[in-house]
Amino acid sequence: MTLILFNKPFDVLSQFTDPANADSPRRTLSEFIDVPGVYPAGRLDRDSEGLLLLTDDGRLQARIASPKHKMPKTYWVQVEGLPDDAALEALRRGVDLKDGRTRPAKVRRIEEPEGLWPRVPPVRFRKSVPDRWLELTIAEGRNRQVRRMTAAVGHPTLRLIRARIGDWSLDGLAPGEWRAAPPA
Repeated sequence: MTLILFNKPFDVLSQFTDPANADSPRRTLSEFIDVPGVYPAGRLDRDSEGLLLLTDDGRLQARIASPKHKMPKTYWVQVEGLPDDAALEALRRGVDLKDGRTRPAKVRRIEEPEGLWPRVPPVRFRKSVPDRWLELTIAEGRNRQVRRMTAAVGHPTLRLIRARIGDWSLDGLAPGEWRAAPPA
């Protein structure tokens, strides 16, 4: 069984090919990982960064990706504005989205994560609008869920980095780097 921890850079698709844009292909996992038979366990949007797990084991892939297993996923989220206690409490209780109420999240304010790499292109900086980093953990995985949750409480996401999935973390991986790991 193979398990790969990959730090997916910004603007890279979480797949090995880009059939939708054959004439002008976007960056894919094949640019970084040349290990036969592995596939992403879950997804990470093109405009998000961070930990993506790949495996050749279908059961492990299902355990990681399926919401029924409730595997926690932790994100570092740079949001627009300064979320107050009420906004954080709303995230902790669960917020109403178009596709239903989210499960409660764990959330706390953090300083910019130590050793964080610059994003290319950089997040737009505005002097008149402050931003804040949050650490947010969810145990489900709806489409663009973290972005929709922070927007629902009035603080749109500027940058989103997945730092941890279950017991696996991004520690020690620069963008575009990967390493094999023992399955948990």
